[in-house]
Amino acid sequence: QVQLVESGGGLVQAGGSRRLSCAASGSSFRISIMGWYRQAPGKQREMVATITNGGRPNYADSVKGRFTISRDNAKNTVYLLMDNLKPEDTAVYYCYVLAFVASWGQGTQVTVSS
Repeated sequence: QVQLVESGGGLVQAGGSRRLSCAASGSSFRISIMGWYRQAPGKQREMVATITNGGRPNYADSVKGRFTISRDNAKNTVYLLMDNLKPEDTAVYYCYVLAFVASWGQGTQVTVSS
């Protein structure tokens, strides 16, 4: 069972920046994919960004050019730098890790005020 500890959520004004972090521990398998998903009220959970253990990122179209995902394999930690935040980015952000099986964090709230 992989444990995921997320941090960095909070309230930010539109146009501002925020960085999310997620540290994974307890995996018996090599972590392949790490990433972030989000779920806004009344909407389905959607992929925000993922990154392979080789550093290849993948972004949702809605965040391309504004968000940057990175990871530190030595620390099993994934980061999401969110710039130029918009009110529509308001959601609970969930850390995702694939290490033979998928694991999810408990979520961290990001609220963008207009």
